[in-house]
Amino acid sequence: MCVTLAGGGCATAPLERAGSLRSYDRMSDANGLVTRSQIRVNRKDVLAAKTIRIASTVFPARTDVALNEKERRLVANAISRELCLRLSERFRIVSSDADADLTVQATVTHAAPTNPTASGASKALSIAKTVALPAVPVPVPRLPVGLGSLSVEAEARDFAGFRKAAMVWARGANSITNSPRVANEGDAYDLASDFGADFAKLVATGESPFGGVPALPPMDSIPVRLGGAPKYVACEAFGRFPGVTGFAGQGLGLPPAWTDSGAKDNPVPAPAPEVNSEQTLTQ
Repeated sequence: MCVTLAGGGCATAPLERAGSLRSYDRMSDANGLVTRSQIRVNRKDVLAAKTIRIASTVFPARTDVALNEKERRLVANAISRELCLRLSERFRIVSSDADADLTVQATVTHAAPTNPTASGASKALSIAKTVALPAVPVPVPRLPVGLGSLSVEAEARDFAGFRKAAMVWARGANSITNSPRVANEGDAYDLASDFGADFAKLVATGESPFGGVPALPPMDSIPVRLGGAPKYVACEAFGRFPGVTGFAGQGLGLPPAWTDSGAKDNPVPAPAPEVNSEQTLTQ
């Protein structure tokens, strides 16, 4: 499903199973306006949990994903960092070697690269409009070509390894809400935050993250997004948000790597499961 927003284009993203979840049984469709997903959650158990350990997101190499190791690592870390911030709103985040009520693990199953040339042209048109018509408050839609996408699956397990929440998620960039970045990983990097927000909401509330009125971010998360220290020390493992420099870079269409330092000391991620690109969900 690819929803067209206000006449703009959008990319399609495959809803894939990478085999990293313990089980795909009894997962139900839960789609948003521009997102396809399947979820399963034990609401009682996730609401009873108080502590969470966040494993580094894995993004294994695959022949049909044209992102190099550095680009994949940046996208994967953006997911982990967003999960840590969002889950900090309700849970206490503990370090990787500490006991926890729940452990979260995400795996990127697919990502379509952004076309840097098309993104550069879109950004040039936007800048030209700003210069030529500065008094006209109408945004210039991004060119509906070369849009990237991201597909992810994640699971929250208890201390005994039993699944308490799971999500298979896919979303493509669109011409209206996703700013162009001149980088292969541009859209995947920005969509990483959307996935992190959706899965964190599933785990924190025990309910589908789609539908309803979007909640405003808590005030104490704003300094963290501006590059400040996270609420819990364990989140430092994923580095700090790029802050004002990152927002400026996004507005200018710069590659994420120019403003995001990535994970602290670039820790080695957990071993990645083999991805079978033929295991695609039928919708």
